[in-house]
Amino acid sequence: MDMDSHRTRGLLCRGLGKVAAALCAFAAGISLAGCGVSSSQKVYLDFFQFKFEASSWFTQAARDFEKTHPDIRVNVNNSPNAVTDLRTRLVKNRTPDVITVNGDINYGMLAEAGVFHDFTDDPVVSKLNPGMVKIAKDLVQSADPSHKRLYGLPFSGNASGYIINVDLWRKAGLDPNHPPTTWNGFISALKTFKQQGITPLEASYGDPWTLQAPLSSLNSTLVPESEYTKLKAGTTTFADLWKPVSGKLVELYQNYTQANPGATYQQATQDFANGKAAVLPLGTYAIPQVRLINKDMNIRFAQMPATNNPEEQMLTAGDDVILTMGANTKHPKEAREFIDFLMQRERLEDYSKIQSAFTPLKETYVGDKALEGVVPFFKEARLTDFCDHYVPPSINIAGFLTTLVQNGNVDQFTANMQTEYDKAQARNFR
Repeated sequence: MDMDSHRTRGLLCRGLGKVAAALCAFAAGISLAGCGVSSSQKVYLDFFQFKFEASSWFTQAARDFEKTHPDIRVNVNNSPNAVTDLRTRLVKNRTPDVITVNGDINYGMLAEAGVFHDFTDDPVVSKLNPGMVKIAKDLVQSADPSHKRLYGLPFSGNASGYIINVDLWRKAGLDPNHPPTTWNGFISALKTFKQQGITPLEASYGDPWTLQAPLSSLNSTLVPESEYTKLKAGTTTFADLWKPVSGKLVELYQNYTQANPGATYQQATQDFANGKAAVLPLGTYAIPQVRLINKDMNIRFAQMPATNNPEEQMLTAGDDVILTMGANTKHPKEAREFIDFLMQRERLEDYSKIQSAFTPLKETYVGDKALEGVVPFFKEARLTDFCDHYVPPSINIAGFLTTLVQNGNVDQFTANMQTEYDKAQARNFR
């Protein structure tokens, strides 16, 4: 969704502050038996939480925090329409005190607008994975390198690649613990499945957004993130950047999918969980869905190689949750105490178990053993962000990708992307 081009800097509503103060004064005049801290002494934090599927975890974390901080109350706002709701709050000068946000282009626009706290020189950064920190900085929507600062702390990471059905790989005589590290090796594995009557790849473009997963998985190696700065400057084009990945997507989806590649995400994950394909070309976010259907399924997660040089392979990874606070919160001390509480190792690891995620610390911990195969990419900071995070959200990438894999017309795809990108840039007056 497009963001307003003007900068919005949030301040909590002064009128609400006066009302709260009046209510606290009234409560202070009443004897409340058993209260260790009067309500007039309490600080109320507004916590905006975007990840709806993790709402219960964050709510419980807030209640646990209150037990050790009796002078602070956390009002948790779990939003199912996070981008729209947060934008509305900012426009109305009601920036939350503490915020979780997805690490995508919307975060980058807001970070550049200055509505989030700057953590760049904070000591906590030294404990974080450098690759995940770099992703958060690079997302800031500015061509000026000096503006690429850390406006939020990576809280959890995800990755894009593919999920392996271990049993089918072994049935085909392939080693699921050592998946291919080159493009030719990956295609060879798919051919082996096909020759043995096993569906190689479970497609799901009935929900077109799923095509953006392999797009990003391959582009992490094929297109350096710096190229998107050139794209924005007009010195390169989508034809230059995305032609190689387009051809690879056509090869995958026209040769190695099930008979009905237009299945929905729900149907595809269900079929994969029931053993109907060897590979599910989606990210780590699909693992909980697969386990929901088949909790005992033997799976692994792997990086999708894009070239024939193993040493140049990069893992597409994202800061799935970024934790930050409003730049002008009235309660910086209390907000930071809550952030520090959430960033404790035990809570990061607990969250990663529930969400099948990666922790943001230098010593990467994974919440699901299926992810262990890509941990070396995190340890070596061989990470790049999702390429669609550098494309304005107004562009219907998924729709163009669906047409691409159906008709195989690479030139049409890149031309359509360029046309829509140019239109979006023309609307950007910053």
